[in-house]
Amino acid sequence: MKLWQKNQLKLRLRQLKKVNNFMKTKVYNLLGKETGEIDLKDEVFAVEIKPEVVHQVFISLTNNQRQPWAHSKDKSEVRGGGKKPWKQKGTGRARHGSIRSPLWVGGGVTFGPLNLRNYKDKINKKMKKAAIKMCLSDKVTHEAFWVIDNFDFSEQKTKAFDKFLKDLPAKNKRFIVLTEGKDDKVLKMTNNLQQIKTVRAEDVNLMDLLNNQGVIISKEGVNKLEENLSK
Repeated sequence: MKLWQKNQLKLRLRQLKKVNNFMKTKVYNLLGKETGEIDLKDEVFAVEIKPEVVHQVFISLTNNQRQPWAHSKDKSEVRGGGKKPWKQKGTGRARHGSIRSPLWVGGGVTFGPLNLRNYKDKINKKMKKAAIKMCLSDKVTHEAFWVIDNFDFSEQKTKAFDKFLKDLPAKNKRFIVLTEGKDDKVLKMTNNLQQIKTVRAEDVNLMDLLNNQGVIISKEGVNKLEENLSK
């Protein structure tokens, strides 16, 4: 992020801030209509964004997901090669002790990848939580954070949630839906929607926020999010 972009972001955050360390955002119903406003804590939704912190946490998370599948065998692990291919002297050819030498086709590999390698990277809890707050602040600043009264749909069908997405005045294509606790009804409704991922508000992570353009959350989910990230 360039310097002028950072300055614009800081200015936008100052404009959104209200008294008593709260900022406000709109609340919508299931018909996509605005029903009021809700206070958001500045310490969660209006923090200073530091791209280098978000990048460091992102790299650590991707490293922790990496599995050391690549593995090559050295001379001692390759099958066969117990007998000397030919006698040491008198043949006119170079001396060899085993056909499983790295010099031979089908032999061992020198300095090849091993599945013993550990890619795990420790992430400080405070840094991980700070990166999540920065992503949430960025969503709120760029109007990609949608608060809904509740998820009490009249019918538990995918088409009902799809209609709700079309009624919601959002330009985003991919959303992460945050619910208070496990909501089986919303999970069932969004299971077949590829552009939607539904998780509990307390389980939200940096990867989900970065991989989705917008956030849809209930008012109860906002309270749960603030409770977990304010500790």
